[in-house]
Amino acid sequence: MSKKISNKDKQDWENFLKNKEKIINKKPVKKKEMSYKKNMEISEKDKQDWENFLKNKEKIPNKDFINKRNIRHERIKKIDFHGYTIEEANKGVEKFIQKCFDENITKIIVITGKGLRSKNVENPYLSKDLSILKYSVPEFIESNTNLTKMIIEITDAKIEDGGSGAFYIYLKNKNKFR
Repeated sequence: MSKKISNKDKQDWENFLKNKEKIINKKPVKKKEMSYKKNMEISEKDKQDWENFLKNKEKIPNKDFINKRNIRHERIKKIDFHGYTIEEANKGVEKFIQKCFDENITKIIVITGKGLRSKNVENPYLSKDLSILKYSVPEFIESNTNLTKMIIEITDAKIEDGGSGAFYIYLKNKNKFR
């Protein structure tokens, strides 16, 4: 099936082709060129400053290197207290924090568990709603002045590190400790 082209369409097509030829045959517009000499001229003062710079024996400090010296790379250790009693966990966390501080560890992940399987029902003095180690270990740490001197902060752990059954301890730098 062929369709006839109207006279107007033919005329439009011819106009398009004429305009296309004009665009193709146009010469590109030249950008203003700066003179070669102007680009190459260097003042005497600039030359003198450059020569003085090259003769100077003093080294320019490398800012990247200076800043990298002050960075403390993260060193992490974990401890898991599943199945421990309160006394065992408190003694264990105290020794572990001291050991990590001496080894200049930056972050400790303490896994206490959520306490869902704790045997706190047997002891009437413990709340049935609260887990044992989840709350008692951080409380023990915060009440121990020797430990708090070594700690920057204690925060909740991310889900991938144990979530609500774990917490982080960020330790101070042993070398800067006073």
